[in-house]
Amino acid sequence: MASQSPGMLQRYRWRELGLFILPCLIFLLAITQLFLDKIDARSSLNTHNLPTIQVLIPVIGLIAAFLTVHIVLSLFFRKADQVLLPLVGLLSGIGVLMATRLGPDLNPPDQALGTRQLVWVLLGLMIFLATLFLLRNISWLARYKYSAAIFGLILFCTTLVNTFRVKNLNSPTHDQLNIGPFAFQPSELLKICIVIFFAAYLSENREVLAEGNLRIGPLRLPPFRQLGPIALMMLIALLFFVVVREQGLALLIYGLFLCMLYLGSGKLTYVLSSLAILIVFGFIAYSLFGYVKQRFAVVGVDVVNWTPASEASYTSGAAFQVVQGLIALSSGGILGAGLGLGHPAGAGFVPVVQSDMVLTGLGEELGLVGLFAIIGIYLLLIYRGYRIAIEATEPFYQLLAAGLTSIFALQTLIISAGNLKLFPLTGIPLPFLSYGGSSILANYIIVGILMRISYNTAVERDGAP
Repeated sequence: MASQSPGMLQRYRWRELGLFILPCLIFLLAITQLFLDKIDARSSLNTHNLPTIQVLIPVIGLIAAFLTVHIVLSLFFRKADQVLLPLVGLLSGIGVLMATRLGPDLNPPDQALGTRQLVWVLLGLMIFLATLFLLRNISWLARYKYSAAIFGLILFCTTLVNTFRVKNLNSPTHDQLNIGPFAFQPSELLKICIVIFFAAYLSENREVLAEGNLRIGPLRLPPFRQLGPIALMMLIALLFFVVVREQGLALLIYGLFLCMLYLGSGKLTYVLSSLAILIVFGFIAYSLFGYVKQRFAVVGVDVVNWTPASEASYTSGAAFQVVQGLIALSSGGILGAGLGLGHPAGAGFVPVVQSDMVLTGLGEELGLVGLFAIIGIYLLLIYRGYRIAIEATEPFYQLLAAGLTSIFALQTLIISAGNLKLFPLTGIPLPFLSYGGSSILANYIIVGILMRISYNTAVERDGAP
């Protein structure tokens, strides 16, 4: 037995454990900071007003959950990527802490906001492990690509039916279905279905797509047989933009379509022609729907040199959310007001700061330095995902990992640019940080698939589990 212990120690995921130390310390310090913020400034710090065990239970539970998952990975998936989960854990923990901090200050107050976000993260970890154990052979996803496409179409149709129930056709609808006390967003699973379908379809037809035998004027397109499914997925994205009137969702799905098309074919002409089609349909939507014009007009609001037009847009509510977010960001400065010391929530401050505008709340309290750190975490997460794709041995694995990673990249880019008034604001969530159960669960499914791909690749390369 003594001779076996060094082998067990060497096989342990020490790198992952070491990377978990920093997030755990950050969580404990942050929850202590939030507790101390509530103490009267005239009171002195003593043993009577230090955080109690009850206050620390949510964070301790979160740390225990991630360490438990870490132990499971060390026992069953020791060769899986050791950087991905600590990055996801850090972002998820910040999301729970931010929900805990914002909940009491919302209008009306929501004391249980942080607790619900914690529950969603714990459920997400369970789904993450279930994905790892059930997807022993990911190649079966390729065999059921059309089943994934049909399921995605069903999800799209449910969203479409929900759209027709809205009486005001000149306003954006919400991609949300209410099932009893639960609210579910079909698009969170739809984007995964689209990536699975494209990864399988493009890996099978990549040679035909790369040749482009069909000529239409100066363009060289794939044959009609291969072009049909691609055109159908492109049409779904355009329908989200024109019919469902979910601008953020349309950009995300169409962006996935462009990323997967380029990764699978390597043809830039396909991407450019698809962008031209998007511009045409975008102009149609801009002409037909007032809310699209309104959102693009908000981007042009001059916040520095305030004009009567800016004032009119602000008082009408069109630019209120974005301008308030910019004020929150500017008040944070370089180092921020401190966690719990800002005023991003409440009446008259940033609306929907717990989900759509969570980046501005973080910017006010953590400052520019904190925002750079968060963006750096996302960049590392995206880097690890693409690295898993590069190291994969099969084309389907490569396209699947790259497509799923592109979901994180596109969502982060679109919503961050909207918060900073660089792009029209959309309602898609910031991965792992925004409040919301559907997004959290779908993101952990994506992480589970990425971890499974990295594990399978390592086993194929080294020849031992």
